[in-house]
This record gives sequence, C-alpha cells and structure tokens, in this order.
Amino acid sequence: MELNQLSWRSARNICIVKILAKLGHYPTRKSEKEAWFLSPLRTETQASFSVSLIKNLWFDFGLGIGGNTIDLIMVMKSWSAREALEFLEHDIESFSFSPPDVTHLSKEPEIQILDVQIIQLHALIDYLNFRNIPFEIGRKYCRQVWYGFKGKRFFAIGLQNYKGGWELRNRYYKTSSSPKTYSSFERGAKNLLITEGMFDFLSVATIDEDLVQNSDYIILNSLAFLDRIKMLIPKYDKVLIYLDNDSAGKKAATSLLNLFDNVTDCSDLYGAYKDLNEKLQSEGCWKK
Repeated sequence: MELNQLSWRSARNICIVKILAKLGHYPTRKSEKEAWFLSPLRTETQASFSVSLIKNLWFDFGLGIGGNTIDLIMVMKSWSAREALEFLEHDIESFSFSPPDVTHLSKEPEIQILDVQIIQLHALIDYLNFRNIPFEIGRKYCRQVWYGFKGKRFFAIGLQNYKGGWELRNRYYKTSSSPKTYSSFERGAKNLLITEGMFDFLSVATIDEDLVQNSDYIILNSLAFLDRIKMLIPKYDKVLIYLDNDSAGKKAATSLLNLFDNVTDCSDLYGAYKDLNEKLQSEGCWKK
C-alpha cells in the first residue's frame, strides 16, 4: 500500500494496542476481550484506560471519552485528523490492519525483576525530590529496582506488594510486575491507613511519619483491590483513607464510609488537588 493511499477506514482498523506499545504504553492486565492501560492521556495510579480487543476501540473511564485509532492519535498528540493519518502512514509497516491476535497478546513479555537494592541512583533521588519526598523517607519504605522488559534493562523506585510483585515508578514511566495486588504492613496497631498509590503513602509519611510509624497501612495500588481489603477494616479502631479526588476515588470513599463507622475520609486535607502528593508538590512540606 502506498503511503498516500491510506484510507480513513484502513487507519481506523490499525491495532490500538500496537500503537500504544510503539508509543511506550503497555497493558497492566489483559483478558481475551480487552486490555487495560494506565491512561496515556493523564497521570493515574490505577488502570482505567480500556481497549476492546474485539472492536479495536478505546475508552478512558477517567475522562469519559473514547473512540477509534485516529481519535486516539488526535487526542494524544493534539493533532488534526490529517496529521494523525500522516503519523500512521509513516509507520505503516509497524502496525497490523487485522483485528488483534488475542493469543499473541496473551504472550506479551512480562517484566522481569533483575535486582533490588537500597535507593542510591541520583536519577531516582532526583525523582523523589521532584515529588517532594525526602530521600530518607523514600529509602525507608521503597527500593531501587532494576527490571528487564523486551531485552532492555530499566530502573525504578519500587514498592513491593504482599504477593511479591512490584509497583515501579520513575520520572518517565509507571508500571508493575506480576503478581499485582495491594501492599500492606501490619504491626498490630489500632489504626489503619489506606492510600490509593505509592506516592500518596510516601506523602503521608513525609507529612506525619509518627502517624505512619504507629499505624498499620495498606497501599491499594489500584482501586480494583478495594474489595479484597474490606474484610480487614472492622478489626481497627480507626481507619484513615487517602483516596484520589476524582470520581472513582470519591465513589470508593463513599462506599467505605457507608459500610463502616470507623472510617474517616482525609481527602479534605487536599481538597483542591487530585491527590495528596499533588498538594505536597504544590505547597511543599506542610502539616495538618
């Protein structure tokens, strides 16, 4: 096919999953019918960007928008339809015009954990500074993780979950290794802290480390794991929740408040911001 012969219909049939992979975005989980990504359109800690492997359509549940392949390129790049078509034409050999091969997708290479160390790389220390997290806090609760993906070696700040998987973050990319689930620490405390993501937890520790040191805590790593931890909540005298100020976070907070009398929603502390770390970055180290 000549580049100038790429039709609108053909472009819409180009595999969205392959386009996202070429642009550096990989699914956090897949089934036979859909793949879920951390949204390429905004910052998030739980995958709410869905791609239908049957219809080859995408939908961002956080933004409430979706569409076909061309729509995605237009939104991601802030391009016109013509510019999106030109982009697809340029890399026409890289993309498939047939529906995604679900069997092939299920064999997508997984992240391999290569080494776990105390945080020491300047790039990761700088990233902690960028998020306004003191190095001592980051080093205390997280690790420097080297991981492999598709034959390449990467490094990230890592938080391990209770099944041994890792949440991985650096300035340019966020991902996780299998198995993915929530992270937790129990010391027999009477209080429980629940945060949505790694940097929400590190922000709590930055603001009030005594609170963290005298509490059990759970980092959900995704709101999808909320149901798995509900059974733990009744055993605590007090449960403080720090969820995102978006529709999903507010819905989850309301659910917990309706179910349990010992839950306190702490989102008012950062009411003008998306999450606790965004406030910390904006206003510096602040106290309650």
